[in-house]
Amino acid sequence: MNSKIEHSKDNTSTGGDIVKYAAATILVLAGLFAWYWFGTPEHASQSAWAGPLRGLAVVVGLVAGVGVFLMTGKGRDTREFLSESRFELRKVVWPTRQEAIRMTWVVIVVVIILSLLLGGFDFLIQKATQWFLGR
Repeated sequence: MNSKIEHSKDNTSTGGDIVKYAAATILVLAGLFAWYWFGTPEHASQSAWAGPLRGLAVVVGLVAGVGVFLMTGKGRDTREFLSESRFELRKVVWPTRQEAIRMTWVVIVVVIILSLLLGGFDFLIQKATQWFLGR
C-alpha cells in the first residue's frame, strides 16, 4: 500500500504563518471591498464592464487569498490531505449504471414502506389518544 499516515510534528503557527494568514484575509476582504465600493452609484462607472470587473475583483481576491494560505503550514497540510484524498478516490469501485438504478429503486421502495408504516403508527396513536381523552 502506498498510503502513509504522518502527523505534523509542529502544530504551532510561526510568525511568518500568522503574517500569511493576515495577508490572505486582507486579500479576500479587499476583493469584497472592491465589490461593494464599485457597486455604489457614486463610485461605479457607467460602462458595461462595471459588473464583470466587480466580479473579477472578488475572484482575484479569493484566488490570491487561497494562494497565500496554501503557502502556510496549514496550507501544506491541506494540500497533502487533498492529494491523499485524490489517491484514495482512485481506489473506489464505483457501481455500474444498472447497479445504481437497482439500488435507487430499492431505496425508493424502502422509503415508501417506512413512510406508510410510520404514518400508520401515527394514525393509530392519534386515534387512541382521541379515544382516551374522549372518555
